[in-house]
Amino acid sequence: MSRPVTLFTGQWADLPLEKVCQKAKSFGYDGLELACWGDHFEVNKATDAYCRSKRKLLDKYGLKIFSISTHLVGQAVADQIDERHKGILPDYVWGDGKPEGVRKRAAEEVIKTGEAAKRLGVSVVNGFTGSPIWHLVYSFPPVPSKMIDDGFKEFAKRWKPILDAYKKLGIRYALEVHPTEIAFDIASAQRALMAVNNHPSFGFNYDPSHFGYQGVDYVKFIHTFHDRIFHVHMKDVGWSDVPCEAGVFGGHTEFGTKGRYWDFRSLGRGNIDFEEIIRALNRIGYKGPLSVEWEDSGMDREHGAREACEFVRAVDFAPSGIAFDSAFEK
Repeated sequence: MSRPVTLFTGQWADLPLEKVCQKAKSFGYDGLELACWGDHFEVNKATDAYCRSKRKLLDKYGLKIFSISTHLVGQAVADQIDERHKGILPDYVWGDGKPEGVRKRAAEEVIKTGEAAKRLGVSVVNGFTGSPIWHLVYSFPPVPSKMIDDGFKEFAKRWKPILDAYKKLGIRYALEVHPTEIAFDIASAQRALMAVNNHPSFGFNYDPSHFGYQGVDYVKFIHTFHDRIFHVHMKDVGWSDVPCEAGVFGGHTEFGTKGRYWDFRSLGRGNIDFEEIIRALNRIGYKGPLSVEWEDSGMDREHGAREACEFVRAVDFAPSGIAFDSAFEK
């Protein structure tokens, strides 16, 4: 088994899609995970003809596609809306900026994204959910448990109609478990699943980089949610083994600032044990793409994307089809 190695285009959306196709092919990738921003995949334009044209462009460079990603719009569905969201949302979703209207338009756009995914011929949409309770993550002033319960109920209220629409479409939504989302570790992911009554269209885009520096068991996550891993991001992160100036919460510093406890790293240059991840993915029978989300503020991205592709190919391996000691038997 050789799982396809794809490149997530979110960090390349400043370039036209054809340029990204050219680069990804030269770097050695099998395909792309298209971001729903830039000109890579525009949901409001995604007619049948538009989707055929995207397929044709990828075919031109021998690239495959398995998913699309709506992280930016998905964030606004259940978030506390403020001026930050204006910078990441399409104008027609932001509208007048009134929070409830933004959330409703974002939800409508995520449903349209599922419809567009079906026309494109993929069955997984990756993204964020936002969270009405992320600001309560540190419990001071002390947070009454009812506030947390109500937050998960609000998340479910806003996302269940989307998930029901996805179920009818035959599309699955893969939340990238991540700080600022309703689920950011194993415990909160379990609560999020319970909140939507284990909806069959709701699962996870597994990305170990968001767990490592938090101290979350990123291999256990795979086993815990073995039937909910709909997609996999390959991304590395490095964290310090000595005290730092800016701790886990980042100290309001930018990525790449000297003195941070953690930062994203090009694959193979951080602390994540990818061999154990591959072994766990083999145990649960995951056969989907390994999608490189390349982020390293200290490295040229073309150099990094090329070496990341090589790293994933080197670290991936098929599970054994036999017991190694069966050859001892007569």
